[in-house]
Amino acid sequence: MNTSLSPAVSSKLENVKRIGTGLAFILFPVLFMAGFALHPGLLSPHLLSPEELVLRARHADLMQLGHVFDTIGTIFLIVIALHFMKLRDHGSAAWAGLIGGSLAIWGVLMLAALKGALCLTMSAIDTVPDQEFAQMMPGLLAMFSRNGWMALLWTVVFLPIGFAIQVIPLIKAHAIPGWQGILFLIGMFLLATPDGAEIVSLSGSILMAIGLFPYGIQTIRSRI
Repeated sequence: MNTSLSPAVSSKLENVKRIGTGLAFILFPVLFMAGFALHPGLLSPHLLSPEELVLRARHADLMQLGHVFDTIGTIFLIVIALHFMKLRDHGSAAWAGLIGGSLAIWGVLMLAALKGALCLTMSAIDTVPDQEFAQMMPGLLAMFSRNGWMALLWTVVFLPIGFAIQVIPLIKAHAIPGWQGILFLIGMFLLATPDGAEIVSLSGSILMAIGLFPYGIQTIRSRI
């Protein structure tokens, strides 16, 4: 039984994949820009203690909406990592794509877990009365201090490291424009800024938008 797709169907499928990939390069930085822009205290950056992080997240509806945007954005980051893995399928660049992509995807998963565990959960806790919330504080502090297996969330640093391993060889091979790749990497490392200085992460998202928008548009316009 022949299960292969007809040339017309196959071409349409490839076009859908291409357009979807191009949109990922555009939507990811847009969602992250929106997510960080909704954080309070953007113009007064300072490091926050676990207790301050808990209290800041209390009844912060706009910030929680921003975390929803960030969580959705992680989906497109996986698409980007997989795309970079496919750009070079031979030689050392292929190994760099595989290793870097694996690290980047792990970092993406940890970022999604971080947004879910430490951010979106607070929207549910907002439904708890203040007296009960105060009784929950020791547990919340343990979470925001990343105690226990929550310590795995620190491996979110694999996200920029993995993309750096992928992108640097692609720049050297001229598989992506150098200035676009450099802006993407700078922005990606700025995302690792500690909580309380979201203005830096917002700046990084803007840099990534500048670098990724042209690439995404070019991908959408290209033809298979």
